[in-house]
Amino acid sequence: MTIRPDIRLADAPMVPVACQRCGASVLARKASWNQTSVQWSAGASEQCQERCQASQLKPDGGGLFLACNALADTIAEAARSGSLPIVDTDVPAIPHP
Repeated sequence: MTIRPDIRLADAPMVPVACQRCGASVLARKASWNQTSVQWSAGASEQCQERCQASQLKPDGGGLFLACNALADTIAEAARSGSLPIVDTDVPAIPHP
């Protein structure tokens, strides 16, 4: 059996996005309106205010931090403005309550 190489990042690479609240810079990729990949660097992890607050609540890092709301808003705005391309725009966004 031949394993097919994963070329998704070659077709649509990750793009730097800086949080509008704290300035933490991550790499992001939007496969669709509903699917976002985020790659955190050590510097971004230390700079993110929400991540730092979560680590203060649970210093042993027990999985408390799931996502940064400010960064999620920044990424959504980048997608709407076109600075973060969306690979598959045919997939409609799932509305949030």
